[in-house]
Amino acid sequence: MVEKKEAVFNPWEVKGNINFDKLVKQFGLKKIEKLPDEFNENVLFRRKTIYAHRDLPRVLTAIKEKKNFAMMTGLMPSGKFHIGHMMVAQQMIFWQNLGAKIYIAVADVESYNARNMSLKEARETAIEEYIKNYAALGLKPKNCHIYFQSNRSKNVEQANAYYRLQNLLARHATFNEFKAVYGSISPGKMIASLLQAADMLHPQLPEFEDKCPVIVPVGIDQDPHLRLARDMSKRIKEYKFDTLASTYHKLMPGLGGGKMSSSDSNSYIALTDTPKEAARKISKYAFSGGKATLEEHRKKGGNPDIDISFQYLKYYFEQDDHELQNIYDDYKSGKLLSGELKKILIDKLKVFLEKHQSKRDKVDVNKFIDN
Repeated sequence: MVEKKEAVFNPWEVKGNINFDKLVKQFGLKKIEKLPDEFNENVLFRRKTIYAHRDLPRVLTAIKEKKNFAMMTGLMPSGKFHIGHMMVAQQMIFWQNLGAKIYIAVADVESYNARNMSLKEARETAIEEYIKNYAALGLKPKNCHIYFQSNRSKNVEQANAYYRLQNLLARHATFNEFKAVYGSISPGKMIASLLQAADMLHPQLPEFEDKCPVIVPVGIDQDPHLRLARDMSKRIKEYKFDTLASTYHKLMPGLGGGKMSSSDSNSYIALTDTPKEAARKISKYAFSGGKATLEEHRKKGGNPDIDISFQYLKYYFEQDDHELQNIYDDYKSGKLLSGELKKILIDKLKVFLEKHQSKRDKVDVNKFIDN
């Protein structure tokens, strides 16, 4: 596990021991309390994986009154699509099923500036690793707009409106503000931030949905982008924006217990991994909360709260709360061994991956992309 002294926390890098409850207070967020019944059917809300928000009630009102609203998110096309990326993907599908218009920005300009990827490489990665997996997980092309920052739309009016907004927003943030929000800053990161603000706000332009509630689901590490966009939206006089709403989810740990990183294939399960490869990674790399010896484990039990196999079951792969509690209790008592816990996860992953990859092979990405 990474020592506390090495902690780094910003939209481009997260490592170390991060106190997320402290960040909720520091960023002025609210804990999610009571929600409509349909939210409790979703395991991410029910188990408080999605745990904090800003201005969520305005979105809940739109749903209740059957009014227009949108969900906006983005993807950074870098590396394999893994189970950590499923966190936002499942929320896309959830909001879409509640009636949201879905807007997904492919951050190819940001990947060009921050990750040294070519636009061509970013496009290919976005299509093969992200969009195909979104569709296989259940995202529908109807009312779904996936676009590239470098080429917003073939519709001239919409493209002009998007880039006009980005340029106008530049007047409403200062260099000192960028530095205060992000810490270390570069021209490339400033451009990326302005583009992300335009991404989050442009669904409300007359050329798109017009003024309406927009929900942005993010990990709390991405909150600086939200704060900056919300502040700029209040300052710009040319448009009247509904204040951006947002929800915040916990960051899924990597197999070794630290950050799940696209640059380290042994820290994640990719949705294109074969069941055999997934099983190998879990067996070899998944951090265990078990004791050092069989005798000690039987006597004292394991710690499911730090065991990666249990965490993955809790996040996605065991939907039954009663069964999850049984696994938790058996592991903590020592009745269930670490190897047996890993086997439960491996078996469930095998079923999931085989089903998912069969769907993925049949996806037509042309139905999803705006340009």
